[in-house]
Amino acid sequence: MVRVRVFIYNLSAERFWDAEKPIPPIQIATSINILGMDKKREDLLEVPFVFMVNYTPAVAQISVKGRAHVMGSKSELEKIHGEYTEKHVPPSIVVQSISNVAFLESVIITRTLNVPPPIPLPKIPLVKKKKPSEPTYRA
Repeated sequence: MVRVRVFIYNLSAERFWDAEKPIPPIQIATSINILGMDKKREDLLEVPFVFMVNYTPAVAQISVKGRAHVMGSKSELEKIHGEYTEKHVPPSIVVQSISNVAFLESVIITRTLNVPPPIPLPKIPLVKKKKPSEPTYRA
C-alpha cells in the first residue's frame, strides 16, 4: 500500500490590490507542478512540487513549495518511478495528497490577505417572489 506524506518548505503570498478598494470580479487559476521524482531509498520516493494560485486581475499571488514522500513496497515504488520516467502522469494518490495539503495552506493564507479563497464558493440562487398560483384542481 502506498502512503504519502506532504511537507511544506516555502510559503509565499502577496496582495497586490489596495486594501481600500473593493475587489472586482476575479478569476482564480491554480496549478500543481511536480518537479521530479527522486528515489531516496528502496522504500521512499521524494517528489518536489510547486503549487501556485494566480488571480486575474492581479489581486494576489500565492506559492506553496514542498516535497511529498511516497512510501510503499519496493515493487510499487519501482512501478511509480518507472512510469514517471516514461513521462506518465503520477498516481492520483500522490497528486491528490499534494493538492489537499497545498489547497488547505493557501485557503488559510487567503484569510490573512483578505482575498477570496481558491475554492469555488457555493452560489445561492436568488429567489423571486411568486404570484400565488391557482390550485391545480377545483371542487
